[in-house]
Order: sequence, then structure tokens, then C-alpha cells
Amino acid sequence: MNIILLGPPGAGKGTQAGNLVDSRGMVQLSTGDMLRAAVKAGTPIGLQAKAVMDAGELVSDEIVSGIIGEALDQLSADTGVIFDGYPRTDAQAHALDSILDERGRTLHHVIELVVDEDALVERIVGRFTCANCGEGYHDTFKTPAKDGVCDKCGSTEFKRRPDDNEETVRTRMAEYRAKTEPILPIYEARGVVSKVDGMADIDEVTKAIDDILD
Repeated sequence: MNIILLGPPGAGKGTQAGNLVDSRGMVQLSTGDMLRAAVKAGTPIGLQAKAVMDAGELVSDEIVSGIIGEALDQLSADTGVIFDGYPRTDAQAHALDSILDERGRTLHHVIELVVDEDALVERIVGRFTCANCGEGYHDTFKTPAKDGVCDKCGSTEFKRRPDDNEETVRTRMAEYRAKTEPILPIYEARGVVSKVDGMADIDEVTKAIDDILD
């Protein structure tokens, strides 16, 4: 089964993709991670991407699509795939059709995690992690049992991502609405789109996605 997980940054795509990897043996194809891996491995597409990034330019749709193709070629045909962060644009959506067709694959579901922007801002801005073990916390929803001490490893050092601030989050949301939301009608016309409440409890979101896939 091949699916696309859609939703703005912070909607929970990574968490849900991780659940599907664990429960169904699917493979998560996250374009950001794959791009970094291809550059590090020095693959032909990775070298192209490195040259573009070193010049301070944005990686083209063609290169991103090439990275996706490279990754699929390394998987057996019966391995289910979760596309995370791709496609982001109309051009990438059409490129994905070609990529899948060339490999005899079909896109089965597009699942959009629907979020409330103000609530999402609160969710992201409040995030922090243990600097030692990476355990995740939140100012409101998940604080350490003992203030200033990690529940998991006992460290007293915590960190926040510098881009987890309201201005950046709202900019990302605007970019998602402008560039990625417009690809939904392509898939809605094919009858493969399902919407899930991304603001629900993590377990509820997981169950909703399982119900769609089953």
C-alpha cells in the first residue's frame, strides 16, 4: 500500500508515519531526510542536490523527484510506502504519478491531517526536548514529573528548536496553504482523499488512520 500523509509542519505526520512503520512494516520516505542521505552517500542525484544547496539555491522539483525514484528502486515492489513531505506542489504531484507508474506502483490513499492554526501554534511553540536523550515535552501538555528533570534519563538540560516560534510557524502554515493545499483537488477527483482531525489525541489519530487503511 502506498499513501501520502499531508498536513502542515507540526500536524503530527512524523509521529503517525512512525506508527505505520512499526505496525505495518511500511517505509517512510521523508524528502528532507532522503536529500541529506543522498548528499552524504554521494549518489548522482545527491551530488546534483549538493551543488544546488552549496550555491544557496532551492532544490528543484526534478531533483526531489529523482531522490524519490532512487529510494523506491531500493525497495521490493511489495513494500508499502508513506510519502511524507512530498508531493508539496502541483508539479511534484504529477511527477509522482510518473514515478509510481514507471515502477508498477499505485497510490492508494491521501490522508490529510486537518489542524486548527491557533491550536497548532500553541502545540509547536510549547515544545522542548531533553538535550541528553531527546525525550519530548511540552509547556502545557507534557511537563516533566519533576520540574527541570527529564523523566527518562534524569538530565537537567533541555533545548528548544530555534524555529519553534509563532512567526515561523504561521509562515509555514501560510506556505502550506498556498502551495500544498492546492494539490488536494487532484487527489479528491480520484476519490482517494481522507481527512483526519490532526488535533485529536495521538491514539485517536492513529486509530482513524488505521480505519482508513483497513
